Amino acid sequence: MKEVCEFIKKCETYYLATVEDGQPRNRPFGTINIFEDKLYIQTSKLKNVSKQIQKNPRVELCCFDASTGQWLRLAGELVRDDRREPKVDMLEHYPQLKSMYSVDDDNTEVLYFKNAEATISSFAGPVKVVKF
Repeated sequence: MKEVCEFIKKCETYYLATVEDGQPRNRPFGTINIFEDKLYIQTSKLKNVSKQIQKNPRVELCCFDASTGQWLRLAGELVRDDRREPKVDMLEHYPQLKSMYSVDDDNTEVLYFKNAEATISSFAGPVKVVKF
């Protein structure tokens, strides 16, 4: 999981895909963090992405590291964690979000991956699979 997190952080931006009424929806994200041995992302409960995840928690994210020519796909289920502690930890790792989000508002949402499978690929090398 740590290797997956570091790969995503190095890319800085990843694209998270959800489904809405059978239509794939994809958008850029930048938050990724390990807290209590779980891989978390952060968003707003007011956004459509949150509503899509609550309706169908199966998602996939993808990112590309141009410096190595490798890409990562991470599929799994996202689980909302309404506790204060993971929100505090996320905002400490991404302080620039504090102007938009607060650990005590009813908008900040952190979610962790469950039943996750990451695939790291390249055009030239072998595929590596990591499950957590």
